[in-house]
Amino acid sequence: MTESRTGRKQIHLAAHFPGVNATTVWSDPRSGSQIDFSSFEHLARTAERGLFDFFFLAEGLRLREHKGRIHDLDVVGRPESITVLAALAAVTDRLGLAATVNTTFNEPYELARRLATLDHLSGGRAGWNAVTSSDAFTGENFRRGGYLDRSERYTRAAEFVATARELWDSWPLGGERRRFAHDGPQFRIEGEVTVERPPQGHPVVIQAGDSDEGREFAASAADVIFTRHSTPEAGRAFYADVKGRLARYGRRPEELKVMPGVTYVLGDTEAEARERAALISRQQISPQNALLALEQVWGRDLSGHDPDGPLPEADPDPESALVQGRVRIGDPLAVAARWRALSEAKGLSTRDTVIEATGRHSFVGTPASVAAALEEHVATGAADGFILVPHLTPGGLDDFVDRVVPILQERGVFRTEYTGTTLRSHLGLPVPVWKGGTP
Repeated sequence: MTESRTGRKQIHLAAHFPGVNATTVWSDPRSGSQIDFSSFEHLARTAERGLFDFFFLAEGLRLREHKGRIHDLDVVGRPESITVLAALAAVTDRLGLAATVNTTFNEPYELARRLATLDHLSGGRAGWNAVTSSDAFTGENFRRGGYLDRSERYTRAAEFVATARELWDSWPLGGERRRFAHDGPQFRIEGEVTVERPPQGHPVVIQAGDSDEGREFAASAADVIFTRHSTPEAGRAFYADVKGRLARYGRRPEELKVMPGVTYVLGDTEAEARERAALISRQQISPQNALLALEQVWGRDLSGHDPDGPLPEADPDPESALVQGRVRIGDPLAVAARWRALSEAKGLSTRDTVIEATGRHSFVGTPASVAAALEEHVATGAADGFILVPHLTPGGLDDFVDRVVPILQERGVFRTEYTGTTLRSHLGLPVPVWKGGTP
């Protein structure tokens, strides 16, 4: 636990670049490009001005498709994360730079080298969100194709992360380069790395996932877990579960930070904030987007369905390939049952049901009430901090930094200056001990 001199638990904050998720509102005239460097630079500089721990980029190895057409959010493309972050390293000084990189369709040597390079270029600010995939649609872009069975995703990921750490440790800073050799079920490699050990020892490893497998992987190998929860009670249950798994790996609770992705809406009054939140939700989930979300669950062509009418009478098709490259929202039949119950209980149309089920904002209120709610979540063990997902690219973080961060600082729960230079220092994480003896 990181505490301030006032004894209050400190809040960790990170910024997620919006652009490839349904949170982003593209109809707003303030909305900009999701690929121009100026957009990445603006959000990163704002996050650093707000003294955030890190800037977080998603990844997409193939453009998603819906009914055989490129998904609307992907039409202008999805740039490669580490390349963008290397450029941002030149225009920021302290902000951590975290890239989402897939362990299924990459190789340990190549990726460990790229991440070590980013850590050197940025002076120890690199982070790696290690994600998995068993998606054959994405796999078509790669030589191996979609061969990997879903049950093997985390087996490969765990060995991938362990192997990368072996490579980072094979050439200690200021020491003699040594050959590495790894012989395991997933990887059999040997040779010499071309870059000294990263300044952080190991770049910070992030795990994104709520499944039991994902939680176990995070407990064994991650420094941060990126999750989501809808209520403080759900957050506390998740937090206790994940932290409770650490001891079996010889780790302490403070060695894994729980940081859910959250949205926020601010207003000068509580009523104004609620009104803005309702408007943003309807911008995010237009009639067209409501049908897209419906088709993602139902797996059926519902283009003729009335979004202002009731939910479809037909059940979802669990085996559908209507949507490619997007994760279906849980068990389609179970999700449909929940949506039907919600719709019937509140008398909601299809669009309003989708808004209610998927479009709710995490924190809505005045800057003071949002700051208080963030502090309460952390103080009561629902999270260690938050990864903020704004609804506008690239200026969506500006009002939070200008209006909420000063209040968090006044309350003594957020830093007033950076006290370290590395991402590990921002997060209060230990520096990994070099395993090779005295360099």
